[in-house]
Amino acid sequence: MSAQSNAPIIIKRKKVVAAGHHGGAWKVAYADFVTAMMAFFLLMWLLNATTEKQRKGLADYFSPTIPMARISGGGDGAFGGKDVFSEDTQPQRGTGATSATPTEAAKARGETGVSTQAETAKETRDLKKLEKKLLGYGGESMAMENAMRHVLTKVTDEGLIIEVFDIKGDPLFQEGTANPTPMMDAISKMLAGVFDLVTNQVAIKGHTRAYPLVVAKNPVWDLSSARADRVRRMLQSDGLAPDRIQRVAGYADRKPAVKNPMAVRNNRLEIVLLRSGQ
Repeated sequence: MSAQSNAPIIIKRKKVVAAGHHGGAWKVAYADFVTAMMAFFLLMWLLNATTEKQRKGLADYFSPTIPMARISGGGDGAFGGKDVFSEDTQPQRGTGATSATPTEAAKARGETGVSTQAETAKETRDLKKLEKKLLGYGGESMAMENAMRHVLTKVTDEGLIIEVFDIKGDPLFQEGTANPTPMMDAISKMLAGVFDLVTNQVAIKGHTRAYPLVVAKNPVWDLSSARADRVRRMLQSDGLAPDRIQRVAGYADRKPAVKNPMAVRNNRLEIVLLRSGQ
């Protein structure tokens, strides 16, 4: 007992280092960072190496809020073949039928079949050929060269839009009236000749510049409508068949072409060769 009581007491001290080993968490964080950077550079490469159509397809693939197909297959599932995300445009069912109140462009066409991408592409090519022919008139004479200074064209989903506009010091109509100038007469004859090459329906839209608020009677609505209708009559007198006029409208100063609403550039007409079904 006495030997045990006299045994030395050994105290083992463990030194703790404050900045010791913390495991491999930093490796996981670093791996996440490298993966994110790789994804970022891959995204930059894709944006540079793909077309707009391909980018749209990629965006649709990764978006969780769109249906698998843009047009439903008419199945009898939870939504009966309808697209739950459709709002303004009613979903198409099956391969031919449409909503109860379809537009001419969307509804089934019976034995003639529905509009296909090939038909749309052909129509676009035809409109572009006509656009090129119209722009070629500018090289025929000095008078036509001056007339083409007033003309801009573009092919859209609506059709071939021919914008005819005022130039400062060279208007299309006498100030504040629907009386055409010789320049507008020349442009009307040229357009009627071009329109005779196709059978598309025609729409005419009138636009005017804004007038000061102090004007007692703002003429923009009456003036834009009167000028559009005057161009309709001019085109008909120059040879355009009356039954090809689909619509004539005045938009006043509501859709300016340039930032300054009072600029003379906003005095313009949009003459549209419409696509089929428009």
